[in-house]
Amino acid sequence: MNTEPIELTADIDDLNPIPISEDLWGVFFEDINHSADGGLYAELVRNRSFSFSERDAPGWGALTGWEVTGDVREPDGQPGVVLDGRAAEAAISNTGYDGISVAAGERYCLQLTGAGLDGAAAVRVVLSSAQDETLAACEVELTPEPGVQHHVLTPVAADLLARLRLSVVGGAVALSLVSLFPEHTFGRPNGLRPDLAEAIAALRPRFVRFPGGCVAHGFGPENLYRWKDTLGPIESRRQDSNIWGYHQSMGIGFYEYFRFCEQIGAKPLPVVAAGVCCQNSPGGQHALPEEEFADYIDDVLDLIEYANGPADSGWGRVRAEAGHPEPFGLEYLGIGNEDEITEQFTDRFERLLRAVKSAHPEISVIGTAGPFPFGRDFERGWDVGRRLRVPIMDEHSYKSPGWYFRNLDRFDGYDRSGPKVYVGEYGSKGNTMLCALAEAAYMIGMERNGDIVRLASYAPLLAKIDNTQWVPDLIYFDNQRVLRTLNYHVQRMHSCSAGDTVLPVELSDAQPWSRLRTSRAGVAVKALTGTLRISAARIGESGPVDLTVSGGDRFVPLQIGTSDADYTLTMRAGLADGRDGFVIAFGDVESGSGADEWHFGTWENRFYSLQRRTDGFLDELVDPVPLRNASEVDIEIRVSGRGSKVECFADGERIHSYTDPGTPEQRISVGAVRRSADGDVFLKAVNATGQVARVDIALASGRPVRGGELVVLQAPPDAGAPFEEAPSEPAKSSHPDLSGGIVLQPYSFTIARLPIGS
Repeated sequence: MNTEPIELTADIDDLNPIPISEDLWGVFFEDINHSADGGLYAELVRNRSFSFSERDAPGWGALTGWEVTGDVREPDGQPGVVLDGRAAEAAISNTGYDGISVAAGERYCLQLTGAGLDGAAAVRVVLSSAQDETLAACEVELTPEPGVQHHVLTPVAADLLARLRLSVVGGAVALSLVSLFPEHTFGRPNGLRPDLAEAIAALRPRFVRFPGGCVAHGFGPENLYRWKDTLGPIESRRQDSNIWGYHQSMGIGFYEYFRFCEQIGAKPLPVVAAGVCCQNSPGGQHALPEEEFADYIDDVLDLIEYANGPADSGWGRVRAEAGHPEPFGLEYLGIGNEDEITEQFTDRFERLLRAVKSAHPEISVIGTAGPFPFGRDFERGWDVGRRLRVPIMDEHSYKSPGWYFRNLDRFDGYDRSGPKVYVGEYGSKGNTMLCALAEAAYMIGMERNGDIVRLASYAPLLAKIDNTQWVPDLIYFDNQRVLRTLNYHVQRMHSCSAGDTVLPVELSDAQPWSRLRTSRAGVAVKALTGTLRISAARIGESGPVDLTVSGGDRFVPLQIGTSDADYTLTMRAGLADGRDGFVIAFGDVESGSGADEWHFGTWENRFYSLQRRTDGFLDELVDPVPLRNASEVDIEIRVSGRGSKVECFADGERIHSYTDPGTPEQRISVGAVRRSADGDVFLKAVNATGQVARVDIALASGRPVRGGELVVLQAPPDAGAPFEEAPSEPAKSSHPDLSGGIVLQPYSFTIARLPIGS
C-alpha cells in the first residue's frame, strides 16, 4: 500500500465567477416508509377515523389497529364504529404506531367526534402504560347530537408503549374520530413531530418537494393524489390508500406542506400527476378519461390560485379561511414523476403545460425524464422537454458509488440553451461512507454546473425503522429516536456552505482510480421462491452441469468457470412455483463485487434486468425489458471485447446488449463556490481513496490564502449502515495558516471556508 501523500494543486479562478442557482439544495418529502402517519405527522392514534380498508393492505378494515372488547361494530353505511355497552362493557384500545410514546407532565390533546345513541352516553378514556397502569384518564359526555369533544390528558409518568382505551358501560355511542396529539408540535395545531421537523430544518433546504413522486401519480387513475381532498378539518379529508402499501390519513395536507415550507424558510415545490398513473399499476399506465381531464386541468390551476391568489379570490379565500391570508409565494410546479413517456402521457402533459403557461407564466413548470438517468424514457422525456420548452426537467439516479464517481462531469456538456435540470431524486444505494462520499462528489459536480442544475434533492428523506419499503434513506427514526446518517451530514455540509457563484477549479495531478478485477469468471444462480432447475450449463469449455436450487436469499455456485476474458455461457433454466423469478450471476461471483447479474422477473416479476454489482451494490446497466418467459427458457450470455461487452439471449432472442464505456472513477474531486454576502470562498474536496492527499490552493487573482475554517467528515469506507446513527459526525476546526495547503484524510469530505473577501 502506498503511504506517500497524493500531491495536488487546485487552481481556483476567482476572477470569473459563474452565477448559480440559489435554490440548488433542497429536500424531497414523500410518504414512503411511513414517513407521514406514524412519522412526521404528530398524530399518536393509528386509524383514528376507522378508515382503513382492503384497498390499503390485504385483511385491513375499519378496526385495524384497534383491540375490541364486547359489542363493537361498524355502523351501517357510514365510516366509524359503534360501542354498545348497554348489556356489558364495550371498549376499543389503540397502541398507536408501534406504541404510543408519552412523557410525564406533557399535555396531550384528545379529540372525539361522535354521538350518543338512544340518549347521552359517557365514554371513559384511559391512557395506560404497557403494564396497564393508569397514566391519565377523563370522561367524555356525548349527546345525541353529533359533535366534537376536546379534552387534555396529562400523564403522571413516561411510557414508550402506552395505549389509549375508550370504554362505554350502560349506554351506546357512535364514534367517527379518535385523535390524540401532543400539545407541543412543530407548527401546531395539527402539527408535526418536532425532532423530525427540526432535523429536516437543520438541512437548511431552499425548497421542499411534496407530496411525493410515486405517491403523486398513484397506483391506478383512481389513486391519483388529489390536493383538494387534503384541505379542511381533519375529519372531512378524503383519505386514500398509499402506493407503498398502507394508508394515508391526509393529516399532512397541502396546507400543512405549504406552512412547513414557510416555517423553515424553504420554497414550496408541489408535484401533481400529469394526468396518468404510475406505469407499474395493474395493467400499466392509464390516463384520466377525456371527459375528466378538463376538470383536472382546472384543479391544477386552482392549486396555483390557492398558493398565490389574493385572499378574496376563490381558492385564495379557502387558504385565508384556513388561517393564512398572505400568499405562499409558489414559484415551482412539478407535473409528472418518473412516468413512462408514452403518447398519452405526452398529450396530457402538453395540455397541462400549455394551460399553466397561459394562465400563470410566472410559474416554472418541472417536467419528467423517466425513472432512470439513461435509456428510452430518459431520451424521450428530454425530447419532449426540449420540444415544448419546458423550463426545468426532473431526472433521477439511484446508482452505485462507482456510477457517481464515473459521472462527476455528467452535466458539463448539457445544453445551456435548453431546459434547466432538477435532480429530483438521487442516492447511492447505501449508507456507508463510500456512498456518502460518492454523493458529496456528485454534488460538487452539480454545484459546478449550478447554472444548468437548478435544483437537487436526495431521496428518500425519512424511514421508520421496521416499517420501510425503500432502503437506503437519509434519516431513520422510531418513536423516540432520530438517526442521522453519513449521507445526511454530507447534505447538511453542502447546504450550510452554499454559494451564489461557482469558481472554476482546475485540479492538477489527480489520477483516475482503477478498480481491480479478477481474471476468472464463475457462475451462480438464485431463486427467491420456488424451485429452479438448471441443466446443461456450460461456460467456455467448462461443463455441462445440472443443478436444482430451492428458493432462498443466497446464490448457489455452479461448478464451472473460465479464465478467459471473453466467453459464452449457456444453460437451460426452469422455475417451478416461483413468484419472484430467478437470477444468474456471472463474472467475479466469488468476491461478491464485480459480477454481472441477469434478473428474470424483477419489479413484481415483470421484467428482465441486467445489473452489475460493485462495492456490494447493484446497478441497472440498461433499461429493464418486459419479461416474456421465466418458467422454462434457453439462456445464452456472450461476453466479448476483453470483457467489456455483454449480450443476453432468451430462447434465441437478444434481450440486452451493454458495452462498458470504460470511464474511469474520479475518487478525488474539488470544487469551489463564493458567497457574495461576505465574499467567503468555500472549497469542497472529496478524497475517496485510502491515501492522504494534500491540496495546494492557488487563486487566479493572486490573493493569498491565509487562515480558514475546516469542516471534515471522515470514516472508514464501509462504516455506516441503514437504521443506524452515523458512526462519525463533521468536525470543525480553525486554522490560522492554510498557505501550505489543505490535507485531505483518507475517505473524507472536507469543506474549507476561506475568508478571502470579494
